[in-house]
Parts: sequence; structure tokens; C-alpha cells
Amino acid sequence: MGEESFADYILGEKDWGKKLEIMYYLKRKTNIYYNNAVIFKTLITKMFLAYLKQYYPEINVDENLVITARLLCDCRKVNNSTNLEEIKSYAARGARYLATLGFDDNFCRICEGVNRYTIAENRPIESDILELADQFGGMVLDRPERIGFSADEALVLMEHRNLKDKDNKLLKQFIEFVKMMDSIEV
Repeated sequence: MGEESFADYILGEKDWGKKLEIMYYLKRKTNIYYNNAVIFKTLITKMFLAYLKQYYPEINVDENLVITARLLCDCRKVNNSTNLEEIKSYAARGARYLATLGFDDNFCRICEGVNRYTIAENRPIESDILELADQFGGMVLDRPERIGFSADEALVLMEHRNLKDKDNKLLKQFIEFVKMMDSIEV
């Protein structure tokens, strides 16, 4: 029997807290892109997956695979880059890097699909989930150049600008999910 790959190791870990710990040590060892924004977007993904399971049980995705993909899909992103070519290529570079860690072609394709710069058509539904969490999370978080948008503003921008005329199979469900979460009184 061969040596366990990093892919086998992290995909085999189902505990959320332990996955975060694995990511922390991977960042320390390899300097991948991993920060609180990645964790935040992954939490959005986790909650959206729970929403889908509850209200759309016919949408069947491997939650562990999607959570792991969300944690790793930005691994080659450059912090606060303004270089458009770098921004357009980080997901593809990340997918190639993940292949070296033992992830299969399907997983790498899901991760590369986090944005539409290299995979615009015939995208796995898991990529649509990553894209939604990435876009929404990125808009509601503060950035050096702007304050974060409200949930409503982010949804309007996603629906009428960023994803207008794009075939994200779960946009409607994501909008419902955010509106439901936004209406919860704490």
C-alpha cells in the first residue's frame, strides 16, 4: 500500500475544526493563501450546504468535498493583487498545485471553477457553490479600498452584474438562503 497523499489526508478528515488546523499547518509549511476571509467564505459554504440539504434535498453534493474545495480553491491567490492577469490565473494555478498534492482531476476542476476566467461552461455544480460563496463573501467583507456591502447590495450586484447572463445553477437558491439568514433576529 502506498503513502497517503495530502489529498487523502484532508479529504479523510471530516471534523471541521481539524480541517482548519490542517489548513493552518499547510499555510505555515507552504505559504498558501489562507486567512480569515477563506474561513468566512467556507462558513458561508457550510451554511448554504445545510440550507440545500434542508430545503432542496434533490440537490445532492458531497459536503466534505465542497468544504475542502472551498478551503483550498484560493491557495494560489495573491493578497490584494491589482495585477489583472494574476487575478485571472490564480484559480488555474491553484488547480495545478492541488494536483501535485494528490487531488484528482474532478476536485481540481471544481476548485478552478471558483471563478469563470478559465472554466466558463460545463461547470460542476460544486463550482457554482464555490463561486457564490466567493462572490458574496468577498463583497460583504471590508477591503482596503472600500467597506463591505450589505447583504442586499451584494445580492443585487451578484444577480444583476457579476452573474448576469451566467449559468450559475444555484443562484436562485443562494439568494433565498441569504434573505432567510438576513431575516433572522439575534
